[in-house]
Amino acid sequence: MSVTVKRATVYFDSSLHRVLRLKAAETSRSVSELVNEAVSTALHEDLDDLEVFTKRAHEPTLSFESALKELKRNGKI
Repeated sequence: MSVTVKRATVYFDSSLHRVLRLKAAETSRSVSELVNEAVSTALHEDLDDLEVFTKRAHEPTLSFESALKELKRNGKI
């Protein structure tokens, strides 16, 4: 599989960048590999969340006020 690579400039907080460089050195990976993996993981989690939202779109909603009243009725608050 051929992967197309694009270059981007990303600015990190200095302390975060320091830790990122240390992790890269400790794991024998590049900062780019670590950042690509982190971004890919975050986007995958977003995709999973969207799938769950889609599946639950037709479920009835419960208002905050109703939820509080239910908790009070059940002696929880």
